[in-house]
Amino acid sequence: MNATGMPGLDRRLHAYRPDLADESLRGKVQAQRYIAGRPARVAQPVADLRSAPRFDAGIDTQLLCGDDVLVFEEREGWAWVQSRRDSYVGYVPAEALGPEGKAPTHIVTVPRSFVYPAPELKMPPVRAHSMGARLCVMGREERRGTRYALLASGEAMIAGHLRPVPEAEADYVAAAEQFLHTPYLWGGASGFGIDCSGLVQLSLFMAGRNVVRDTDMQAASLGKAIDPNVLRRGDLVFWKGHVAIMTDGKNMIHANGHTMTVAHERLDEAVARIARLYGQPTGYRRP
Repeated sequence: MNATGMPGLDRRLHAYRPDLADESLRGKVQAQRYIAGRPARVAQPVADLRSAPRFDAGIDTQLLCGDDVLVFEEREGWAWVQSRRDSYVGYVPAEALGPEGKAPTHIVTVPRSFVYPAPELKMPPVRAHSMGARLCVMGREERRGTRYALLASGEAMIAGHLRPVPEAEADYVAAAEQFLHTPYLWGGASGFGIDCSGLVQLSLFMAGRNVVRDTDMQAASLGKAIDPNVLRRGDLVFWKGHVAIMTDGKNMIHANGHTMTVAHERLDEAVARIARLYGQPTGYRRP
């Protein structure tokens, strides 16, 4: 039995309510009606996914530009969706979504990158994208030695901040280390604010791996359990409700509420500090 009170079906990962459910869940859950989700794509830099269709509802996670979703309902400015990247279910502002369109060609590889109205870095930017955002690049242009990637909208980004979608980071810890000093944000999963499991998920995504979102999910499924005496770079240390990434055998990086940033910390010091409030580590895994 999971936290939803229903055997085997986590509401975070399955779209069902008493009045409406995903057609694929027919026969597994009871609902007044069932529908197949309509495909859509996140068109804004970051879309907060919430537990209820209200702006005062907590942020469960975030979707990035280029993320594909299934839309099961759109009402009063909110869309009830399921992320196709990690299966997370929740509510996002309907205005954050657009049609699927052409598949994205490039992905942002730096924590944050500006979008300019034209290929000119002196112009005021119109928005910024997070690492992990995926966009369609239609061309290239160089001005005064700066190379720009041209988007379908005619806007431009710094070409060196993007790479082709099929390419992946060889070392996911290196991706995580780029977020050093990024503000901690509960439910955050972007370069503008991130939490502990969001850091793990987004860093692994940059290395070509789609993984589950929340700490309890990661602790139950990522890689294999390991002996804490053989920790190495890339291993994960779990506490109840928290996770950190080892940068080597003795040090780690994590988004944490202690510094309210992504920070480096010695594992032994973190264990002693966290134990006073939340107990000892609950597991060690190698993804």
